[in-house]
Amino acid sequence: QVQLVESGGGLVQAGGSLRLSCAASGRIFSSYAMGWFRQAPGKEREFVAAISWSTGGTYLSDSVKGRFTISRDNAKNTVALQMNSLKPEDTAVYYCAGGPATWITITTLSSYNYWGQGTQVTVSS
Repeated sequence: QVQLVESGGGLVQAGGSLRLSCAASGRIFSSYAMGWFRQAPGKEREFVAAISWSTGGTYLSDSVKGRFTISRDNAKNTVALQMNSLKPEDTAVYYCAGGPATWITITTLSSYNYWGQGTQVTVSS
């Protein structure tokens, strides 16, 4: 069983930066991917970024590419999402997720078994 706890959300002005962190308790299998998803009010949860726990390979959605970076620290069992050049449309609840996602399914919610409780990110214009 893996438990995920996010932190680092908050209120920031457009153009600013935030760093989200996800702390995992329990064993993360080397075959797992760790991802970040977000859900804005009235919208479906969408993929943001993911990283392979074993190789560190990353995949980002087109909407955040060039602005966001995902990284992991295997020793500390943490995953981070560095968000720069934030825009009002980035406002959402951000969720950390983990599961046996492959590079084909890495953007799919159902590929992730474990989810955090979410952290609110609000970007003001």
